[in-house]
Amino acid sequence: MDMNAPVGVNALDAETVVGRPLDRIDGRLKVTGGARYAFEMQQDGLYGFVVEASIGKGRIKSIDTRAAERAPGVRLVLTYRNTPPQGTGNHREAHPVLTGPEVSYYGEPVAFVVADTFEQARAAAYLVAIEYDRQDGTYTLRDNLDSARVPNQKDGAPPDSTVGDFAAAFADAPVQTDVTYTTPLQSHAMMEPHATLAAWDGDRLILHTANQMLSQGQRAVAATLQIPVENIRLVSPFIGGGFGGKLWVSADAILAAITARQLKRPVKVALTRQQVFHVTTHRSNTVQRIRIGADHDGRILAIGHDVLSGNLASEQVYEAAALQTRSLYAGNNRLTRHRLAPLDIPVASSMRAPGEAVGLLALECAMDELAEKLAIDPIALRVRNEPNEDPERHIPYSSRHLIACMQEGARRFGWDKHNVTPGQVRDGRWLVGIGMAAATRGNPLRLSKAKVRLNADGTLTARMAMTDIGTGTYTILTQIAAEMLGLPVDHVRIELGDTSFPEAAGSGGSFGAASSGSALFEACQLLREKLAQLADIDPATARFADGRIASGESTVKLTDLVGAGIEADGEIRPGKTAKDFSQRSYGAHFAEVGVDEDTGEVRLRRMLGVFTAGRVLNAKTARSQAIGGMVFGVGAALHEDLVLDPRFGCFVNRDLAEYHVPVHADIPAIDAVFLPELDAKSNPLKSKGIGELGICGAGAAVANAIYNACGVRIRDYPITMDKILSGLPQRA
Repeated sequence: MDMNAPVGVNALDAETVVGRPLDRIDGRLKVTGGARYAFEMQQDGLYGFVVEASIGKGRIKSIDTRAAERAPGVRLVLTYRNTPPQGTGNHREAHPVLTGPEVSYYGEPVAFVVADTFEQARAAAYLVAIEYDRQDGTYTLRDNLDSARVPNQKDGAPPDSTVGDFAAAFADAPVQTDVTYTTPLQSHAMMEPHATLAAWDGDRLILHTANQMLSQGQRAVAATLQIPVENIRLVSPFIGGGFGGKLWVSADAILAAITARQLKRPVKVALTRQQVFHVTTHRSNTVQRIRIGADHDGRILAIGHDVLSGNLASEQVYEAAALQTRSLYAGNNRLTRHRLAPLDIPVASSMRAPGEAVGLLALECAMDELAEKLAIDPIALRVRNEPNEDPERHIPYSSRHLIACMQEGARRFGWDKHNVTPGQVRDGRWLVGIGMAAATRGNPLRLSKAKVRLNADGTLTARMAMTDIGTGTYTILTQIAAEMLGLPVDHVRIELGDTSFPEAAGSGGSFGAASSGSALFEACQLLREKLAQLADIDPATARFADGRIASGESTVKLTDLVGAGIEADGEIRPGKTAKDFSQRSYGAHFAEVGVDEDTGEVRLRRMLGVFTAGRVLNAKTARSQAIGGMVFGVGAALHEDLVLDPRFGCFVNRDLAEYHVPVHADIPAIDAVFLPELDAKSNPLKSKGIGELGICGAGAAVANAIYNACGVRIRDYPITMDKILSGLPQRA
């Protein structure tokens, strides 16, 4: 099915199963240890350990592996001297390793030791002696802004956009806001580190690997190893979190595959927590200039958003932090620009809600600054600038209920008690403030396929190369299939995480559930039609419930129709609706914080998110995803900062002790609410992606609350005690 037109009434509209707060299908497996992750897959194999470069840029002058090769249990030491040729491409297309003596960034793999045990491989790795010719590197974004260029990314939206005459309209605007916000380098910090078990069967490779998008990963492995894609099988039924850090094939998979082939034994590797920070990807830091010009009534006349981010010189992926600015608010004169500075640090790539997560940290605070200048309530300012259509593409929204989210959130949170003058509310030594921010995230649809089979015993099996990274994919797909065929949920078996199954989009970019669910919907729809024909029932009037198909007075058990089993294949592809409608999810965040007047310490006191995202497929998992995103946003506002040593190009806080993320004590009362919505222009499910919506704007609500509490506006994230303290009035 091509998504070329809005969908009408369909079987999911009954919502007898879909939408219910069903417990996770895989929950018991996970809490009892029955869910097997990549490193837990067992085969009689060997273990690998990565040796990282200890310089930021340069060249290997000499590498002595003799001591490592003589160490107990060592079977192979792989370097650029004995690594086979590999294909090339950017990090999304291929991941060649150990290709030569050049060192492009600190922590780049320069050797790989394989031994009988993990401990032996690790010990021997420290015996590899390497001498380098160091070169001066370009490490920090702030010191290299002049080298930034227009990125040439192959896919996605263009880096720049313009509507009207921004410069003239901004210059003439009676009220202007011109501010620069900065966000730091960030790491995904997922629970499960990257891991792979590689095994060859003749010329066929099986990789048990932690990867969010298996079909794409299969192609990347094929391109790297230069073997047919049909000779590669990626398996990943369970993934312990990813947040975008496992979208692409990493060094662990390629190194394991190469050495397993040479040794003719399975090879298993897991990156250490410290290695994850350098060997895999991160989110770039950004410098963002926001310019908004408005009339005295608060109507935006000009809006501009300039973004600078950094990446390896060989990469074109940039942090698209101005994308939401192109459609969130009205305004006839508009300008967005992205520039990319070449740096000699590890690859920057997608991290949860790439673009909007950090872009809204700047835009939504700038909107609050504009509201203060205008003496207008922040919600009223946003309502006043609600567009009637996408202001840059000039097409209608598929659905948009941002105002409803803000109004319902204001009612629930008690926004009417908001004091616009900062520093007026106290609770002992705590200065108390509240803030809000809008939320939005794109809603893409990607090619996905599914195969379903109704078995002779009345159970249904569905297969696709989709993944579940902890978001609840197994559960919502079970609900979709059960709803479509009128089956109890315990009669549905969802099998995921294997490229021998039909191709799927994978988990990422807020497209996973909608794309895979739509493919499953189509497969089940075709199966319904086949069953109706077997029952001599008009498919248009057929009802499926309790394991039966019925129409009028006629009713037939499904088990009486299927014989040995009956199958159907479904496929979803993006179509005209993606071009004809602006498709995004929306929401509003509200936060209350306390700021210690003596130390500048910030404590989140309560938080609320109100969202619309089409049909909610499972009320429990949706709320969980939204709250998880909001917590992520709190971390972006207050905690997360991947600190780079500008002398050496290395990350200094590369573990979970020093890379701070929120913990339970940081998050008190928090809630997420979804307003009813169906988006028939989005996909057959009438749903939208929600996995990233919760983070978008959450940190800005916290930042705005901090300003409301103490009157200190911090434009350099994260907002830490030292930054606030320097702005607080000195007490006698």
